[in-house]
Order: sequence, then C-alpha cells, then structure tokens
Amino acid sequence: MPELPEVEATRRGLLRAVVGAKVAALEVYDGRLRWTVPRDLPRAVVGRRVEAIERRGKYLLFRFGADTMIVHLGMTGSLTLHRLAPARRKHDHVDLVLEGGATVRFHDPRRFGAILWHPAGAPAHPLLAGLGPEPFDTAFSADYLYAQLRGRRAAVKTMLMDAGVVVGVGNIYAAEALFRAGIRPATPAGRVSKARVARLVECVREVLAESIARGGTTLRDYVGAGGEVGGFQHETRVYGREGLPCRVCGTTIRGVRLGQRASAYCPNCQKR
Repeated sequence: MPELPEVEATRRGLLRAVVGAKVAALEVYDGRLRWTVPRDLPRAVVGRRVEAIERRGKYLLFRFGADTMIVHLGMTGSLTLHRLAPARRKHDHVDLVLEGGATVRFHDPRRFGAILWHPAGAPAHPLLAGLGPEPFDTAFSADYLYAQLRGRRAAVKTMLMDAGVVVGVGNIYAAEALFRAGIRPATPAGRVSKARVARLVECVREVLAESIARGGTTLRDYVGAGGEVGGFQHETRVYGREGLPCRVCGTTIRGVRLGQRASAYCPNCQKR
C-alpha cells in the first residue's frame, strides 16, 4: 500500500507540470473506486487552475482555490504524468487533462483508491478530520509521542501505525524505524522509556526521509509520477527479511504477527 513516502514522491513528481496549469478535461472512464467518483467532478474542475498540490498523511490534496480534490492511492493506485497520454490500459480509471495536452492518469487495479471533492466552506472532511500530526512537524515530538504511548498495552508498532497518533508510518516504515531505534515491535507501548521514544521519533523521520529520497518503496504495483519504481525496498534492514541475516550483526531476522500484520525484527539489535 502506498504510504507517506510514495505519496510524497508522487506529489513532488507532479508539481512542476501541474501546479499553475488549467484543467482542460476530466475523463472518468470508470468511477467505481472505493467510493464512486462524484458525477459532477468534471464540471467542478474543468476550466480552473490547480493552485497547489499538498499532502496530508496518505492523501493528495489538489487545491482549486478554497475547493479541494482529494486523491487516495488505496492499495494499488498510482498517478502518472504523461506529456502525451498513451493508449489506456486496463484499470486506467481517470484522466486529468491539462491545457497543453499533459495528462495525469489514475490507475488502480484493486479499486481501493479514491477521488473525491471537498467544496469550500464544508466541515472538515471525515477522512482527514481525525488524523494525527505529520511526522516531520514539530507537533510530532518526543513529549507528544510519549504521552500517546504512556499507559498503553498495545504493541508499540501498532501504535506507531495508528493514523490518529501519527500519519503515514505504514508497516514497512514502522518496522524499519523500530529497528533503528533498537525497540522490538511487540514491546507494550507504555513500557518504552522517554529516551527511547525520543530516539524513535528521530528514526521515524530518518526512515521516511530516506524513502522519499529513493522515490518510495515498490513491492508490486507502485510507480511514481514518471512511471519509475521506488528504490527503498533495497535498503530495508528487517522488513521482508525474515530468516535472513541481520545486515548489522548477522543474527537471523525473526518474524511476528501484530494486529494481523507481519512484522520482523532482529533479536540482537532490538532488545526487549
């Protein structure tokens, strides 16, 4: 599933060509996504300029003045930019056509993505209203995270992946940040000391920044705005490496399931 680094890499790949451009057409070939694409969306955006593309967690926000088109990539979605759009493939669902001919194409084999409209003056969108702080914001501090974890029996990895605690830290990045911080993923959140929480905050930012610089992680479907695959999958220390030697100490990486999700850790580098 595309997480914060993949969404941010996509956003950066679209900025130069899309921001400031006027929408010539919005072609909805099949609007049956996680939520049906609004029927009046073409009328809402055609003839208007994209003033900004922002990101909130895993959501891309195309700003049209005070109105917003919200895009979520779901599990298998991608937004690719084409100077001249190629022939449509299966699972190409929506084209945002810009004046001058460039096209932003939404592709989603499993249809768990979404393209929604949030008009000016409406209450906070329910998909965005309950989100926690961004990991790069000062609000995501050691004090904040320690307060969120204090007294909680849930696994620290589960808490780190809770978008109400902090946005965008998916399975891969939670596993990698915990490895760097030396914390086992199944450790009860309330047992992590404040000093280790402070290190964890640093590691979350390090891992996400490195993945963004590598264009995100491609395990199967994800491609960036230019159709390029991500490269962070070649840098993981524990994710996807169960049964292999730790890149740091050589100890065999072990696997554990937490909240129906596979996790991995080094029993030597990550202490109880």
